[in-house]
Amino acid sequence: MNIHAVTRPIIAVFMGMIGLTPLQASDIEGVVTVMHRLTKPKVTTSAMSYARGPAVELHSDPLKDVLALERARVVVYLEGSFPSTPLTGTMEQKDRQFLPETLVLPVGSTVSFPNLDPIFHNVFSFSKPKEFDLGNYPKDHTRTVTFSKPGVVYVNCHLHPNMAAAIVITPNDWSARADSLGRFKLSGVPPGAYTIVAWHKAAGFVRNNITVSADHTTTVNFLIPLGEDATVVAQR
Repeated sequence: MNIHAVTRPIIAVFMGMIGLTPLQASDIEGVVTVMHRLTKPKVTTSAMSYARGPAVELHSDPLKDVLALERARVVVYLEGSFPSTPLTGTMEQKDRQFLPETLVLPVGSTVSFPNLDPIFHNVFSFSKPKEFDLGNYPKDHTRTVTFSKPGVVYVNCHLHPNMAAAIVITPNDWSARADSLGRFKLSGVPPGAYTIVAWHKAAGFVRNNITVSADHTTTVNFLIPLGEDATVVAQR
């Protein structure tokens, strides 16, 4: 079962600080249901039309199911500032795409952007949580950025307008990307009241208030997009 779950050693330290034992921590799990296609097809020039360097074929995603692709683009996380463990992530520039196109990491994390194509690439962002421009650099070179504020950072390439990605910097360690079936799981959450968020680049944010009980799995199901025929369902 390919579920992206986050369980960090520092969470155990946090629980100890507030008088909780690991046995009292609980999981939050659920399923994201996407009703229809949300992401517009990318329009890009052919590989042969590039004037700089050799031709590079455009990346093709192995997931052919459109709704499976949309479900895998959803990030689920808890709001609230709690101790977090900064990580090091990687977003490759390969086959004229950013891979993965959606990356989720806790605040304080660093992302490396290696160029794996035999052409120059660039990485930049104008997003409020982190503005940067890493310049143009060739194959087998990389640049890194550290993200000190939570939020969604949209990433692009000045040289190739079709290249776009998003980095979701969460305020704590409780975060996950849904898998192709829409399943997600947040592990080791102390009992309490929380706001849980599901984010999709095209659909935006869907929030819901939940209560986590000791030693009891909390189930939260998201229906996206949220509209007249869509609701957020949470149950204990």
